[in-house]
Amino acid sequence: MISHPVTWAFSSSVRCWRHRAVLKAALRASDVGGWRWYSTPIRSGVTGMEEILARVVAPLPTYETRDKSPPPPESNSLEFMHFYNNLNKEDKLGFLTKLSHDFGVDHKNVSELAVKLLDTQLRDLATILQVEDRLRYSLNPRYKQLLNHISKVEGGVKFLVDLRADVLEIISSKASESPHIRDLNGTLKSLLSEWFSVGLLRLERITWQSPCEILQKISQYEAVHPVRNWTDLKRRVGPYRRCYAFTHAAMPGEPLVVLHVALTEDISDNIQSIVREFATLHSEEDVNKINAAIFYSISSTQAGLQGVELGNYLIKRVVRELQSEFPHMAQFSSLSPIPGFSSWLQGLLSQYKKEGRVSDLLSEQEWEEVAQATDSAPGTPATEALRKLIGTGEWTHSERLSCVLEPALMRLCAWYLYGEKRRGYALNPVANFHLQNGATMWRLNWHADSSPRGVANSCGIMVNYRYFLNETSKNSALYLQNKVITASEQVLGLVSQFQKNSKL
Repeated sequence: MISHPVTWAFSSSVRCWRHRAVLKAALRASDVGGWRWYSTPIRSGVTGMEEILARVVAPLPTYETRDKSPPPPESNSLEFMHFYNNLNKEDKLGFLTKLSHDFGVDHKNVSELAVKLLDTQLRDLATILQVEDRLRYSLNPRYKQLLNHISKVEGGVKFLVDLRADVLEIISSKASESPHIRDLNGTLKSLLSEWFSVGLLRLERITWQSPCEILQKISQYEAVHPVRNWTDLKRRVGPYRRCYAFTHAAMPGEPLVVLHVALTEDISDNIQSIVREFATLHSEEDVNKINAAIFYSISSTQAGLQGVELGNYLIKRVVRELQSEFPHMAQFSSLSPIPGFSSWLQGLLSQYKKEGRVSDLLSEQEWEEVAQATDSAPGTPATEALRKLIGTGEWTHSERLSCVLEPALMRLCAWYLYGEKRRGYALNPVANFHLQNGATMWRLNWHADSSPRGVANSCGIMVNYRYFLNETSKNSALYLQNKVITASEQVLGLVSQFQKNSKL
């Protein structure tokens, strides 16, 4: 990843007037005080929190006046944003806890309306519908209208995205078990899902001519295959490559989700051939050599938009763009990492060793070959040698060990992707994402990622999730409704070998 963006941008070999935008953006980002519009000091601590919340969180208008109440002054939203941004992590937790608990739903009013709704069941339909509407309105937390007003001020939507990121961190770290915090998260997610619906998003193709500020962010946000320098970035947006991002009018210059695509003759089985290939940097594209689109990296840039569907829509939009540009193109596939496979395998080896079932993972001959290849001392369990090999990645430097481990690791990886589930769906998050989109688990690739990260995370194995466009809707429905994974013969064959070895 690239650090110190302003220094790096100015010291790079690329010189353009657009670097002024990078500098200005960095200076804006560092101006957290925001004293342009708010200069009255606020007391810190619980008392200060209570004061600010009492002042800026207006009471929920009555049902009769809900469409007639004047909006609060914009300064309320700005004051809330300023106060929150200047809190430390611990105080933010206390502030959000107080906001969600003291300014949430009026449960007494909800209970009364629920009783009233039961009492009106024998009345006419119009009366029932009106009571239902009153009940629906009363279920809105008091802070929801503040969130709506914040979204209308400059920088407000970005503030709320970051606010939800803080809420998600509180929940995941178990810093608070409060159900009110979870309700705040649900409210924020619902609002953000409306504001970031696909119809309101803009698809942008990122090229070397895009603003430097955008290119810098594309580099910083790349989470799958880190960008090494400007030359690397230039190649990723150059010939035989495409880079697309969704943006939103309320967050100008901020890519929300980024998709990198390689245009190839065939479906790629090795990531180094894509991210380390510099031969295409200055070449002209030959349309006759472009038959396949490989989605090799997709990164969501905003933690606060977790759970808001963006990536699947981006892939679908990009497919349409590529079909328009290359009408003959018929092959669409990912080349995906398999995060978590190595750690899952280490856990499986420990479990099977404890249960005395290690012979179920590898055949007797495979265990003997592992022992011989690692020069294990007589009586030393080969499982420990295998665990060490996987943990250090040393086996990748030995052709003999690589040949010994390939069949076992490939079938274990196939089972991890196809057979390991959470609530009936694929345990691996990348697999779950593509399967929800209707892709087919098409091909496992040995020695597909030789980078240290690739070896550490997935023993260097990668997988293609292929998008057969006339089958994606059917596959998606089968997976989401019936939890059925569509897979190729290669994958199913490897799964069958695992089941046979493990006696499943």
